[in-house]
Amino acid sequence: MSLKLVLPKGRIKTKVLKLLSDCGIEVVGGDRDYRPRAIGFDLEIKLLKSQNIPSMVEIGQHDIGFAGQDWIKERNCQVDILKDLNFDPVQIVACIPEEWNWQEMQKRPLIVASEYKNISQSYLDGLGIDYKLLRSYGATEVFPPEDADMIIDNTSTGATIRANRLKIVDQVMTSSTQFIGNKEALSDPAKRKDIDDLLTLMQAVLTGRERVLLEMNCATDAIESIVALLPAMRFPTVSPLYQDKGFAVKAAVKKDQIRLLIPQLIEAGATDILETAIRKAL
Repeated sequence: MSLKLVLPKGRIKTKVLKLLSDCGIEVVGGDRDYRPRAIGFDLEIKLLKSQNIPSMVEIGQHDIGFAGQDWIKERNCQVDILKDLNFDPVQIVACIPEEWNWQEMQKRPLIVASEYKNISQSYLDGLGIDYKLLRSYGATEVFPPEDADMIIDNTSTGATIRANRLKIVDQVMTSSTQFIGNKEALSDPAKRKDIDDLLTLMQAVLTGRERVLLEMNCATDAIESIVALLPAMRFPTVSPLYQDKGFAVKAAVKKDQIRLLIPQLIEAGATDILETAIRKAL
């Protein structure tokens, strides 16, 4: 039986499709095809708006899916988070007009606009202020100052907030794309195995994206210094060169360490250094 996978429409979709492609799973269909085919893994796929995915996975309409942490919390859905993919990270923030005083505002009743009804209520109740909550359906940032005193919305860069002459007064939560599963599907041995296999592939790709393979040669008297410098997933691979003329060394190194590491390796005696992309790493 195929795993039922629900994919998000919109901006999250691009990175999820790239992840699946790097796993060896091609999703085939047109831009308006809400039921594309999967090649490379036994999946039955449907596209939905991200806001609806947690609920659909929770009630078992789909076995697995991808959704933002914000909508999982907003819908209060009881799903298993299998992996935080850290795609499209955003902050859920409280914003007011840039000229207004937040401390003074908390002393009077406020009108607050947000797409996030439950998240906003929980946050505002925690502040202990008097408020009326308006449910928005997009373009929340245009409400103040005429139609709302405050908004609670998501942002990645803050550019839209600043463009509308608003300022952030508090961070309500952070959110990023999660790989989620239905609890009953995860208790089914056959489905659980397929889900675990898919999760293993995704983890291999994500780990590979973080690292590159460094290969180098060095003289015998430099090997200890080279190995001491090299971070690796476990230990560097060291092999003798032809006619025992030194050593060949390999290590999977995090990309953010390369800039400082290569000059140190050269100084320690490394030569013939090669850097190669890693497609998957386990």
